[in-house]
Amino acid sequence: MQLSPIDRARCSRTLAVRQPVRLLVMAKVQNPKVASEDVPVVGMREPCPCGSGRRYKACHGRDQADRGSRLVLRPFEGLAGECDWVALRNFVPAATSALHLKSDTGIGDRKATLVTVLPLAWPAMVRDSGEILLALQTATGSGDPSRDAAEAILRALDTEPGAPVPPVGLPGPGPRLQDVLTETPIAVSVESNFDFWMADPDAERTPEVVASLERVSQSAIPTARLSSIDVGAGYWCAAGNKEHLRWVLPFDEETALT
Repeated sequence: MQLSPIDRARCSRTLAVRQPVRLLVMAKVQNPKVASEDVPVVGMREPCPCGSGRRYKACHGRDQADRGSRLVLRPFEGLAGECDWVALRNFVPAATSALHLKSDTGIGDRKATLVTVLPLAWPAMVRDSGEILLALQTATGSGDPSRDAAEAILRALDTEPGAPVPPVGLPGPGPRLQDVLTETPIAVSVESNFDFWMADPDAERTPEVVASLERVSQSAIPTARLSSIDVGAGYWCAAGNKEHLRWVLPFDEETALT
């Protein structure tokens, strides 16, 4: 049926009036005015508790992901030995240090050791003795490594001895390393291999374990900490036939570059 010019004009006016109303209704359903902190966290594929009718990952779950992925420029600021923390997190291949946990956090007298990396990039593991190994170089994490590491320590407290602490999703609000560690500086020991993965370096090893340790050790760049640097932390690294000085300064990036 062909509409007359008058009917077409009437239809155009009707659409012009109704279309914005329909879009406003859709916008209200898709973007409910509910504060993200008031919406419980559920599975990403579950309906969002805000009542929008959309999956959580497409609604308030995006806000949670955005909060978790915000980059903290100086995540270890306030920790004793901040620059060494940055170095172990970013470029030192193999190193260890004793950690000193606060006794008033429910951690008690648990022995804890900081390491650069663990097998399969686990965030932490618990030895048979109960000692906690905390790794800084992990496969997953948020934009705040300090929050990620503190979460790994707390999860290690509920992990059975002899088991790893597997990676999980982005942690919610909670304590950071600055909240669970004392003010004692870390004493970095740069290692030439990854034997520190073994509870007893002198214990008998299977051929598979020997081959695995040798393979991962061969990929590590020779590194040494320079004790002659007074400000920040300096590390000598040999990459192939080139030698580098990597110097971490305890300043904001803009301050250090001006």
